[in-house]
Amino acid sequence: MASPRLGTYCCPTRDAATQLVLSFQPRAFHALCLGSGACSVALGLLQLLPRRRPAGPGSPAAPPAPPRAPASVRILRAAAACDLLGCLGILFRSAVWLGFPDLVENISSVNGTDVWPTVYCVGSAMWIELLYSACFWWLFCYAVDAYLVVRRSAGQSTIVLYHIMAWGLATLLCVEGVIMLYYPSVSRCERDLEHAIPHYVTTYLPLLLVLVANPVLFQKTVTAVASLLKGRQGIYTENERRMGATIKIRFFKIMLVFIICWLPNIINESLLFYLELQPDVSGSSLKPVRNAARTTWFIMGILNPAQGFLLSLAFYGWTGCSLDSQCPRKEIQWESVTTSAAERNSLSPEGSRKCPPSGKVARVGGHNSDEALSMLSEEDAS
Repeated sequence: MASPRLGTYCCPTRDAATQLVLSFQPRAFHALCLGSGACSVALGLLQLLPRRRPAGPGSPAAPPAPPRAPASVRILRAAAACDLLGCLGILFRSAVWLGFPDLVENISSVNGTDVWPTVYCVGSAMWIELLYSACFWWLFCYAVDAYLVVRRSAGQSTIVLYHIMAWGLATLLCVEGVIMLYYPSVSRCERDLEHAIPHYVTTYLPLLLVLVANPVLFQKTVTAVASLLKGRQGIYTENERRMGATIKIRFFKIMLVFIICWLPNIINESLLFYLELQPDVSGSSLKPVRNAARTTWFIMGILNPAQGFLLSLAFYGWTGCSLDSQCPRKEIQWESVTTSAAERNSLSPEGSRKCPPSGKVARVGGHNSDEALSMLSEEDAS
């Protein structure tokens, strides 16, 4: 589970709200995180691993090497990799917590001389925060790239800028937040709320950016797609309506998964901040708030590690059982504006879409509009 509370737990003088959630059934909580993370990693890998038909006497010849993947596909792969590595960090932290309870108990020791509990606590917290922050930035880059591609303002060169944005900003914010939290040292972390605020801001800033900016960018992209489809032949056919609806539904599923997985974090953090502002966290009048904070804390332990698998379903649909799939992409059927032979051959006699050729066919404003729309509507980019 990804929360800035993991970092504040490394301070021996942690605040009462952090102690409230992290001391409530810790073994059950980390067992839950371990199970959810393991299932997410296993199912996510089953989703994303390439599917190949076994070679045999009657098998067709191997297809030529595919062209270089478009920027959007590489962005999704980077986001999936960050999510997977972040989930592995959760698995490692929970496994150590369950397997070496004595090591974890030494984290609370103010005068402890063993450095390994601090290394484990700070290192795992930074790893989880950095990787999930990078994942959030990549998802933001995906929304930006989708809009720019449809507006014919992006190309392969922009992937370098996305790398700089995702990794650079994630590293900068993570390091800044950790320095502010642990200054002057881990053993002397301040207890006041103001000292920890920069750490929480740097953790939740990319998450809030995706929640606020991505829906706006997706809506602008859908509007631009409708204009692009109408401008291809001057009419808006049923197939084009269907394609626009598919793109819109895909964006909706992405945001729905993201909100489901990370809204509990925002609710939990709001509840814990409210408790921190109270003079007595254990007061009887605050019992409903304490129960709500503990409940959302356990929900976070289930949903945060599950984000990778759920996003793969939003991006590609369920592909884990498609072991004999021949076509690497499943695209919506739509009428083409071009009459090139290559595109005519990509349609079967029944009108169904086959695996498209790698060459570009029609360019509008320096970019292929068919390729841009295919990028947005594809369900399996692996």
